[in-house]
Amino acid sequence: MSPDINDADCSEALHRVFEYLDGEMEAGDHDKIAAHLAHCAECLRQYDIDTMVKGLVKRSCAPEQAPPRLRLTIVESLTTIQIRYTD
Repeated sequence: MSPDINDADCSEALHRVFEYLDGEMEAGDHDKIAAHLAHCAECLRQYDIDTMVKGLVKRSCAPEQAPPRLRLTIVESLTTIQIRYTD
């Protein structure tokens, strides 16, 4: 690992690895994580494991579609505001 790659970078890389895998990062953050993975064997190993797990889940779940009612229930849950009062 190069001297400018420190533990804080490892912590951030491991914390944000799924954002990186899913392409959900800003370009600057993506480049920062990519540079870290290029220089840190331990984080790259974890990234490879996460990549394999993500692929396994995708292959295992791909043939089945969720029922339409499930999607509706999730959307309703996300858009409903509940106010609860407690004594």
